[in-house]
Amino acid sequence: MIDRPDLSGHRRRTLTTRTRILEAARQELGRDPESSLGDIAEAAGVARRTVYGHFGGRSALVEGLVEDAAKALRDALNGIALPIPDAVTALARFVLTLWPIGDRYRMLLRLAPQDLAPEHVDCVLGPARATATAIIAAGQRQGVFHTDVPETALSRALEAYVLALLDCVNNGTWSDDGTHTAAAALIAVGVDRDLAAAHVDRLRQPQRIGA
Repeated sequence: MIDRPDLSGHRRRTLTTRTRILEAARQELGRDPESSLGDIAEAAGVARRTVYGHFGGRSALVEGLVEDAAKALRDALNGIALPIPDAVTALARFVLTLWPIGDRYRMLLRLAPQDLAPEHVDCVLGPARATATAIIAAGQRQGVFHTDVPETALSRALEAYVLALLDCVNNGTWSDDGTHTAAAALIAVGVDRDLAAAHVDRLRQPQRIGA
C-alpha cells in the first residue's frame, strides 16, 4: 500500500499561512494603504513568492480581506433576531454587534476608491443594509423613529454616518468601542438622548446570572 501525503496537514498549513498573510495585510494596509506586497510578506514572515502563491496580486489580496469581512458580517447578522418587537433595542444591538467588525476592517474604507468597485461594496454591505432598513421600518411603524424620511433613505443616511465615524477612527479623530456610536445612531433616527443612552447602557451591562 502506497502511503499518501498528509493532505489534511498540508491543508491546515496552507490555511494557516493564508490567514497570517491576510492578518499582516490588514495591519499593514491599515498603517499605510500604499503598502507593497513585499511589505506585507515581510510583516507576515514569509517570502514574497509565498504571498503570490496564495494571492495573484494586490487586488486578490484585498479581495481576500473583503471576503473575510463579508463572512464576519454575515455571521454577526445571524445573531440579530427578526421580527423586531422593540426597534430601539434592535438598532442599538445592531450597531454594537457590527461595530467591532467595522473597526477591524476599517482599512477597507481607504482602499475602496482604488481597489473595490462600487457594486462589490454594495454586495458586501447588502445583508447589513437589509437588516438596518428592516429595523428602521419597524421603528417607524412603532412610532419611535423619524417618519419624515423613507426607511431606505434613513437607513443609508445612518450607514454613511457610521462609516464616517469609522473613517474618523482611521484618522485618529474618534475612538469608541461602539457604545457612543450606538447611542449616536439612535439619536440620529429620532430617539431621545437619555433614552438612547439608557438602552445602550442596558445592553452593555453583563447578563445577570440565571437571567
